[in-house]
Amino acid sequence: MRIEVMQNEQLSYKANKLRKGVGKMANVKILSLEEIADRDAIRDLIDAYAFCADTRDAKGQMALFTEDTLFRVFMDESQTEPSQTVHNRNDLAPIFDNLNIYTSTMHFNGQSKITLSGNTATGITYCFAHHLTIEGDDKKLMVAAIRYYDEFIKIDDTWFFKKRDLKVAWVENKPLNS
Repeated sequence: MRIEVMQNEQLSYKANKLRKGVGKMANVKILSLEEIADRDAIRDLIDAYAFCADTRDAKGQMALFTEDTLFRVFMDESQTEPSQTVHNRNDLAPIFDNLNIYTSTMHFNGQSKITLSGNTATGITYCFAHHLTIEGDDKKLMVAAIRYYDEFIKIDDTWFFKKRDLKVAWVENKPLNS
């Protein structure tokens, strides 16, 4: 893919043509560079959460949240009341440290929908979280299908999780062959 840098006049001209329905991309939303940068930074935040989980970096994972964060876990997405609730960053440690019971984990983030509103945003991200347990010759894999419902805030040009609801859609447990 080739990226061309255009002068502001050229970009403005093309954006106006698209807004007026001229050209093949009449239904494409025109984003500002700031919106693109914010969406990219939020996606990096989402992926950093998964990376920290898989590398057992609980402190790094905690640093992605505001001090007064709200983090809720719903082990069944149809529940109206969470299984676990945390009201500040420091209390996230035991939740993230709990991943140490697994030999390995691998979180695969899928699609996400992000809605920006100035220095705040909301989003939904889909994830398949793989959890491997090995006890002697016994290998087990637990895969959780998760949807994260997030509220983000930008503080000093850095995006953080303000609120994160982890909702488990389903869990699959299966033995692994060597």
